[in-house]
Amino acid sequence: MKFHLMPLALSLAIALGAASTSATELAPLQSVESVNLNRYLGRWYQIAHYPNKFQAQCVSDTTADYRLLPTGRIEVVNQCKTATGMTDKAVGEARLAQPRILGIPVGKVVSTSKLQVRFAPAVLGWVPGVWAPYWVVQLAPDYRYAVVSEPDRDYLWILSRTPTLAAQDRAAIDAQLQQQGFDLARLQEDPHTAQP
Repeated sequence: MKFHLMPLALSLAIALGAASTSATELAPLQSVESVNLNRYLGRWYQIAHYPNKFQAQCVSDTTADYRLLPTGRIEVVNQCKTATGMTDKAVGEARLAQPRILGIPVGKVVSTSKLQVRFAPAVLGWVPGVWAPYWVVQLAPDYRYAVVSEPDRDYLWILSRTPTLAAQDRAAIDAQLQQQGFDLARLQEDPHTAQP
């Protein structure tokens, strides 16, 4: 009798779990319609983000600098101050997202607002998991702020052209983030001690 109850209890638990999961599923995340990559280049200040293991050492002054390379790709330089006052720096590369086989493009560019970024050595660029999605999901018309995430909403960054963000801009960003299904309680604020 116990053997029959266990599968029944397990099936019921799975069914209830599936019902609650489907009730809370979010619509697929949408990126902005397009990004003028030339306007997107330059320095961005990280205002807030979802904590992650690769930025755990950062305590302040987190920035991202984007520069167009001769190859048409974008150099990404992320840096921040650590608790010891040292500067931590990571250099990567971004490219427009498009279907690829062994790193070779085989289809059209998906959107200028959907990029892929890697911080692994270039020699590993052909490995599929090396490139991570980088989606611009909010962007001010004048490019004064941007919000970046990825399809699963596990990562999130709020960026600004200045070390501080106007209160009305932050309120607009937060309101849209809630509509997009992000958990605002997970956001960690990023202080800036240096001025531009």
